[in-house]
Amino acid sequence: MAGAASVQGRSGGAALAGLIAGARAVVVFTGAGASTESGLPDFRSPQGLWRGFDPFQVASIWALRRDPGAFFAFYRERLSRLGGARPNAAHRALARLEALGRLRAVVTQNVDGLHQAAGSRRVIELHGNLRQASCLGCPRLFPISVLEYQLQRPSGPGELPACPACGGVLRPNVVLFGEPLPEAALREAAREASGCDLFLVVGSSLQVWPAAGLPLQALASGARLAIVNQEPTPLDGAACLVVRGQAGEVLEEAVAEVEGLPSRGQGRGPEGLGGGSGGLGGGGVGGSRGGR
Repeated sequence: MAGAASVQGRSGGAALAGLIAGARAVVVFTGAGASTESGLPDFRSPQGLWRGFDPFQVASIWALRRDPGAFFAFYRERLSRLGGARPNAAHRALARLEALGRLRAVVTQNVDGLHQAAGSRRVIELHGNLRQASCLGCPRLFPISVLEYQLQRPSGPGELPACPACGGVLRPNVVLFGEPLPEAALREAAREASGCDLFLVVGSSLQVWPAAGLPLQALASGARLAIVNQEPTPLDGAACLVVRGQAGEVLEEAVAEVEGLPSRGQGRGPEGLGGGSGGLGGGGVGGSRGGR
């Protein structure tokens, strides 16, 4: 869709409100830019997390196996930073939009849990989360505090965080570089992308696959695409609206306008879905990605 409207700041919020008001089923896709206003860095900007790290050396499945010291030092710092983070205006606005019956789902690349902390109920986490720790040796999950405690206490040479149940290595429950996305979450996200009529991208560079294929799947199913991001993305030319601005400011303005309208239920029909098949084939998304 050539000729996308590109606007700035609060005027973008008003334009976005008009799109939301005219949509029957809105799905929001968020990336790291949705959480920067909570004090969490993004990944690829000049101030981003990867500025001082090679992600394959500290956040990959190979790093965990070959250099666990560097891996756990990196995640110790990430968990410490996350401990002080709180939902920002963008998270709160999306939770309000869902409460109004105008947002069907949030699909997120983020692992910080701030959407849920803000009150969002329908959140699909493509890259796992940092609320839990998982074990390499058994299928059990534990609160992240179990891993944090072990990372903070003194340990001997070569001693790694251990699963309380089986003694296997305990790790953050996130998708690392070199690991596939969880099939169930990806399938659910693809179904939502195929069933919406407005797909809103917030704070994502749309450079990480297969998650970046979801907007294309929505477009192929007839949805309109809107993008709120500080920097250009590869799909700006396909969007009907591109807003350059802080996610919190833009979404707060948009949702405040929508709140003045009558609320309504979600879905596009009796089954709550419409459009394409929602599967992962035929132009859908699939495969593996790199980590969080």
